[in-house]
Amino acid sequence: MAVHNDDVNWDSWPVEDYLAENYRELHPADAAVIAHHCAFYRGFAPGSVGRSVEIGAGPNLYPLILASAASRRIDAVEAGASNTAYLRRQLNGAPDRSWLPFHALCRSLNPDVPVTLEESLSSVRLVHDDLRSLAPGGYELASMHFVAEGATEDFEEFKEFCRRFADCVVPGGHLVAAFMENMPTYRIGAASRWPGCPVDTDVITEVFSPLTEQLTVDHLRSDPTLPDYGDSGMVLLTGVTAARPANRVPAT
Repeated sequence: MAVHNDDVNWDSWPVEDYLAENYRELHPADAAVIAHHCAFYRGFAPGSVGRSVEIGAGPNLYPLILASAASRRIDAVEAGASNTAYLRRQLNGAPDRSWLPFHALCRSLNPDVPVTLEESLSSVRLVHDDLRSLAPGGYELASMHFVAEGATEDFEEFKEFCRRFADCVVPGGHLVAAFMENMPTYRIGAASRWPGCPVDTDVITEVFSPLTEQLTVDHLRSDPTLPDYGDSGMVLLTGVTAARPANRVPAT
């Protein structure tokens, strides 16, 4: 049977193993995601987005840094206790110095990113909660990185997470996201096992086309400097949300 989101103990997410495997250095794949997203954020004037949200923020700080170029307030929504504890330390104290190269690249590609890492994170508010609790239309911009496809093995639940992601912004609001391509169930560290729902560019296009009026889907090849989780690369998305048809009630 497929593992669903609520079957998993997300409070035990192995933060230090995950950071060691993925973010203690800046890998080419993340540099490519940053370059792609900086082109998206350069379309916004500084401070022109009143409220944005990072869905399933986890311990990854670079999406928050990217959003700081445009957003006056960024909600980092995270349900897991270990990830929330890490984010709280980063936001309330001195952020890990390993994030400095990420900040430097973001700022070099988009000078609207605040001058220091601390300034970039100063507009972030930690929300210890779940995507499913967010009210529809509460944000002007939503961002999500490696979450929906790594939160369940059930494709219908994956689609529901994507719909809720789109519904949390106003119609005509903006979406930016990254997905692992063809991610199977995977391990982090020595033993921990986590769900995966394999998706690709065609699937992402199919899922998001009814939810958006403007949609761009791009692909990155797999990065050999990252652990082999069984994926085949990344899928990158930007979009503008569509008006909701009368027969589609926003997720609540």
